[in-house]
Amino acid sequence: MKNTRGRLVIGLILVLVLSGAFALRQVIAPRYEKYTDSFLDTFDTVTIIVAYTRTEAEFEAYFDKAHQRFQELHRLYNIYYDYPGINNIKTINDNAGIRPVKVDREIIDLILFAKDWHNRTEGKTNIAMGAVLGIWHEYREAGRDDPALAKLPPMDELREAASHTNMDDIIVDVKSSTVYLSDSRMRLDVGAVAKGYATELVAREMEAAGLKSAMISAGGNIRAIGKPLDGVRERWGVGIQDPKASLVADDGLLDVVFVNDASVVSSGDYQRYYVVDGQVLHHIIDPATLMPGDYYRAVSVVTKDSGAADLLSTELFLLPFEKSKALAESLEGVEALWVMEDGRVEVTEGMSKIMRSHGASGAHRR
Repeated sequence: MKNTRGRLVIGLILVLVLSGAFALRQVIAPRYEKYTDSFLDTFDTVTIIVAYTRTEAEFEAYFDKAHQRFQELHRLYNIYYDYPGINNIKTINDNAGIRPVKVDREIIDLILFAKDWHNRTEGKTNIAMGAVLGIWHEYREAGRDDPALAKLPPMDELREAASHTNMDDIIVDVKSSTVYLSDSRMRLDVGAVAKGYATELVAREMEAAGLKSAMISAGGNIRAIGKPLDGVRERWGVGIQDPKASLVADDGLLDVVFVNDASVVSSGDYQRYYVVDGQVLHHIIDPATLMPGDYYRAVSVVTKDSGAADLLSTELFLLPFEKSKALAESLEGVEALWVMEDGRVEVTEGMSKIMRSHGASGAHRR
């Protein structure tokens, strides 16, 4: 009887220990499910959010918060529309040469970010190019609306606009939170950086709010948070579009790169363009020639910060290959891929290590 009672006590202890261990494991490693949703009302693109959360309600809370934040940033960085009670980039442009405009911190930080990178690189990505880009936008939209009448902007008109693109004429007063364009003909256009910068802001804010595993895709701007919590993969796989493909699909991918806590951004001649006499004219304009850059079909950049990746994908696209590759290699934590005019692919050494075509996968780290 004594031995039986001992066995019962030992058995009960084992049950309690095992139950406690199971409960502890549940606390340490909760089960995550994959959820996806999208919206189409910011930055003129489809934004998709994929996340692993414990419940659908948790995902929806993060998604709604991210969507609301993207909407706020879209209004602040807009160059075409006014919004009640908001001073945005358009407000700054409308007051060029007239008065400083008091703006939210997100605009101050974006402009300082763009000016800093302009000084650190060859300066091809210039947010003060709005006067030039506005002309191209007008002709591109007209050409797409009526292809039979599509034509090139007059070069003398472009040159005149280019004389109003000096970044030093953007006067930022951080203390008073104002921006003033001292050149009355200057116009800001933040299209080469705003979407990536906004994506980075949203990603960081979602991480701070507790989101552990997600992928934000804002058009060609991809930002990974953590790793996929599916119990299988260690890295997110991000497809790089083949410029020759008309659709982004499995058979339209040039390659796949595998990342965690990083951004992948691509710029290319296949995104926004129109055709004049058989010549394809895309939207990435070289400030030196005032014409679309013609070194590559596409450039993809991988780095931690989505704003930097967005800006650098344009910068590298507008530089000849030797300078472009040298710049990428000089920047810590930056990897790049170039699709040349003839379809040949060039990559930095670090980029090759995360590419599927070079043996990388999401199942493990190399």
